[in-house]
Amino acid sequence: MAAQRKTTTKRKPAAKRKPARKASAKTTPKPRTKTTAKAESKSATESRLRGYGGGGVDTVISVEDVTRQIEAIAQEVTVEELDALVDGEPFLTIDDLRAGYGKMEILHNLNLRVGRKQSLCLIGPNGAGKSTILHAIFGFNNIFGGQIRVGTNDAKREITNLSPNQKLKQAGIAYILQDKSVFPSMTVEENLWMGGFLMDKPAQAKEAAERVFDKYPRLAARRKHQAKVLSGGERRLLEISRALVMEPEVLLVDEPSIGLEPRFIDMVFEILHDLQHNEGKTILMVEQNAKKGLEFADIGYVLVSGEVAIAGKGDKLLKNPEVGRLFLGG
Repeated sequence: MAAQRKTTTKRKPAAKRKPARKASAKTTPKPRTKTTAKAESKSATESRLRGYGGGGVDTVISVEDVTRQIEAIAQEVTVEELDALVDGEPFLTIDDLRAGYGKMEILHNLNLRVGRKQSLCLIGPNGAGKSTILHAIFGFNNIFGGQIRVGTNDAKREITNLSPNQKLKQAGIAYILQDKSVFPSMTVEENLWMGGFLMDKPAQAKEAAERVFDKYPRLAARRKHQAKVLSGGERRLLEISRALVMEPEVLLVDEPSIGLEPRFIDMVFEILHDLQHNEGKTILMVEQNAKKGLEFADIGYVLVSGEVAIAGKGDKLLKNPEVGRLFLGG
């Protein structure tokens, strides 16, 4: 397996100190020696330590420690094992993909499988290559080798070198960016029309927008409002809805929970659940909130340094103690 990428964990705000109690006249506090202080500090540090991407941390785990711990749980994941996680035949298939930016290779012979109407969540430390996979599928970076295919049976086609426009219009793949991809000065309605910019006639985009409004009354009530006045959750709903205008079969979703309040995070995942289970969309997601992502997804991959370190059903990875320790905050 390739060498692992270094990373650090996030900090959470330090807890407020309780006001010190005045010593009673009847009790004399024991003197606090250097040895006692050192032991207390070590104990407090150990109790506050958490894994990457889940809960908060008060102490930054060293890069070397994170690297060693990820190396310790990494496994050789075969194509046969990836195939076994798919319900039926793979719909989105990646074989031996090498991709990156400029001349820098980020993904190293990566394989990926997800079936029609299934969801796959990619987790891992920053720099592991998660978003690079989405970029490669949609045509946002350089591909040095390998194949990307979509479809099943005789309808399977290679899309490796298609442009983003071709992948959206011809291959039915839509990309939902991380954040702030709406046009703030345009109305909600105009933003949806922009989602159909590849359609042959403007009227087709407007008809598709009306179908979106029928599905999401919350957006319909704000159709004439500028996008910049929407709440964070409404903006994310608009971003997802705009991607639906072209009626894609595959949704590439990059960090759907980023920057959102918990109530809006739940709303967004409910929308994605509906799109998968009621509309039959195939979803490939990158999610920094590993717990939320694995709870949602049928399949989970843990990525490290551009390779798949662990793969399994989402619920199984949630129960994996090593994945929990490193990525789920416990």
